[in-house]
Amino acid sequence: MIQRILLIGLIALMTYSTSLAQDIHWSQFNDIPMFQNPGHAGHFDGDYRFVGNYRNQWRSVTVPFSTLSLSTDMHLPNYRNLGVGLLFFHDAVGDGKLQTTELQANVSYLLKLTSDSSHVLRGGMNFGMNHRQINWNQLNFDNQFNGTQFDPNLPSNELFQTDRKTNFSVGAGILYEYLINKREKITAGFGMFNLNRPNQGFYTSVIPRDIRYNFFVKGIYAIDSDWDLIPSFNLSIQGKYREFIAGSSLKYTLINKRGDYKAVYAGIWYRTSDAAYVSVGMDYQSWFVGLSYDINFSKLVPASNMRGGFEIATRYILSRFKPKKMQHRVCPDFI
Repeated sequence: MIQRILLIGLIALMTYSTSLAQDIHWSQFNDIPMFQNPGHAGHFDGDYRFVGNYRNQWRSVTVPFSTLSLSTDMHLPNYRNLGVGLLFFHDAVGDGKLQTTELQANVSYLLKLTSDSSHVLRGGMNFGMNHRQINWNQLNFDNQFNGTQFDPNLPSNELFQTDRKTNFSVGAGILYEYLINKREKITAGFGMFNLNRPNQGFYTSVIPRDIRYNFFVKGIYAIDSDWDLIPSFNLSIQGKYREFIAGSSLKYTLINKRGDYKAVYAGIWYRTSDAAYVSVGMDYQSWFVGLSYDINFSKLVPASNMRGGFEIATRYILSRFKPKKMQHRVCPDFI
């Protein structure tokens, strides 16, 4: 089964080897679950999950592109098959400080296909409010060239209808998971975002936002008692943009005893026509921290000097204490 996953990834890699990657993306796509698919809401072992992600890229080229995401999700106490979550996203790019802020509400439902829960489906929906704004005063225009040099004090003579836009978006997704045993499973998902095609234009003309399609497959395969192989790939399509990432992490469990759990990760990944990157991470009890760095080899290399972006992902899972149910016995009269 793992071989099939790698074969599918190789085929997709060959298909999209000439594709264009979006400037803003997440390298650690497996560690920002609800951005990947709304079906991930509540998809974890525990009661509450808190996730934080930060990315900084193109510092060597221009004003750094920075992206921050915070999310939390949970199971509903009386409806364990129902998961809900919130995701906050803020992005700032370029000289004009184009900022995008989005807040999403996510909900998912678990459907067991077999009585032993080895095959399950998770359907999900998300509802988002998106706000974008730009600072036109930070941009330069040809009218500010006085014939000899650029003069920022000259008027640009540009007329802008607005510098901000707010709209709503709707998305949906579905996950399939095959649990082989405690250390081996396969998860695949397909999601669609911006289904209502909200208007993202700053002018009077309507510019619908393209639907973003996302497909991923992730596997976990136990090599021996301590080592696990975790291959995965992620494909995103939005308008003319294509982004395909494939690679694998290797996990080594340092200790896994009752009340004590530690593991480390190391991985190598490839983003078609854009970058390769390495990732490292560590599990410590209920915490996870992951780091990655992109090595750029696209047409931007003369300006980037092969330096791409740094990214960090954090996760904390909280499980409520569940005391054992004590069974009281009545002592016999003769004791």
